[in-house]
Amino acid sequence: MIGPHLIYFADPMCSWCWGFSPVIDAIRQRFGSDLPILLVMGGLRPGTTKPMNESAKHTVREHWEHVHTASGQPFDYGFFEREGFVYDTEPAAKAVVVLRRSGMDRALDLLKRLHIAFYAYNRDVTNEAVLAELASECGVDRRAFLEAFCSDEARQETWQDFAIAQQAGIRGFPSLIAGAGEGTEYNLVTIGYQSIERVLPTLEQWLENIRTSADRATSAPE
Repeated sequence: MIGPHLIYFADPMCSWCWGFSPVIDAIRQRFGSDLPILLVMGGLRPGTTKPMNESAKHTVREHWEHVHTASGQPFDYGFFEREGFVYDTEPAAKAVVVLRRSGMDRALDLLKRLHIAFYAYNRDVTNEAVLAELASECGVDRRAFLEAFCSDEARQETWQDFAIAQQAGIRGFPSLIAGAGEGTEYNLVTIGYQSIERVLPTLEQWLENIRTSADRATSAPE
């Protein structure tokens, strides 16, 4: 990609990504098209088939409580009263991939809606009907979404995202890296949650360094 940009590795059912959601909002508002965000689905627990047991619920609840303490994001702990819930992250990730085809902003919007639905309102984002409803709220025709969502191509594209994350060495979410343009090395912004107060100054300094380097290159004598 030409020009400064970010690559965001995330998962719709990752609680720390939900905690990081206001940071992504702040980046989009602060930088806009000057610093586009490319969204890649990381693959937290894709293909899970076994329902959560009490031990898994206890572990996940601890994570949620830590995220709430760190970020202030709301959680509906009624989730842990569910029986037989299968924590399969593939369907929600696939929904984001489908919307990404019609624009990265739309994919980022859906990711936020999925986070809100799952964490704040205890909705089942592994359910196709719920995913179709949330996609329609982003301006996508429900029937067209379901047709694309159920295709083999959508599943392959989603698992390709998971492979990209693995090949990039991403071991935790959220992960955010910054690139200055084609042929340049990427810089790590964060692996794991960081606050707005830490991330925005980091990005502003990084962009300033890029501008300074570019100015020096153009003013250097031939």
